[in-house]
Amino acid sequence: MIRRKTGGEAFGLTCPLIKKADGTKFGKTESGNVWLDPRYTSPYKFYQFWLNVSDEDAERYIKIFTMLDCQCIEELIARHREAPHLRELQKTLAREITCMIHSEQEYEKAVEASTILFGNATAEALRRLDEETFLQVFEGVPQFEVAASLLEEGIGFIPLCTEQAAIFPSKGEARKLIQGGGIALNKEKVTAVDATVGVQDLIAGKYLLVQRGKKNYYLIVAGAAK
Repeated sequence: MIRRKTGGEAFGLTCPLIKKADGTKFGKTESGNVWLDPRYTSPYKFYQFWLNVSDEDAERYIKIFTMLDCQCIEELIARHREAPHLRELQKTLAREITCMIHSEQEYEKAVEASTILFGNATAEALRRLDEETFLQVFEGVPQFEVAASLLEEGIGFIPLCTEQAAIFPSKGEARKLIQGGGIALNKEKVTAVDATVGVQDLIAGKYLLVQRGKKNYYLIVAGAAK
């Protein structure tokens, strides 16, 4: 058509259909895929997508979606095959693509957000998150809504987590866990059984993050009066 319209030569560049390891195509019509527009896929979720691809997909995607040279990619794949548990290939893939699409600053924010859930992040790092990213990081964790007025007046941590939010089955168990150093509020360890919680502890003016052990999280949301 181009030749007919212009009388000149026409050239095209094509590539094979990109598929995932399970055989499904990589495209916006498939569930679980990503958008370049942050309105549809936030930089945090974008980063997490690439970080969690399979080893087989990571080996193919790093050749397609990054500007790394062949030698660098071959060395990365070799190191990854020797120590796949380190996930160096996925981490490099996620870094390269996130920086390319969203900027290095957004990449660093995504990494910091990831460490909050999976690493030893600080309370300061938790409070630096914007509300959207905060909710994405803790998407799926159990949530409990309490009246905001309770926090305005101040309430004991144990009554809050037993009577208002069923995080612990009893006050006795809550005391035992606190004494054993196994409870944190907003990434800060709760050290006193008579600790109180107030509005000054709220993240983004409405959230409290309770952590039990290393992996169990609960979100308390301060809402309208019940």
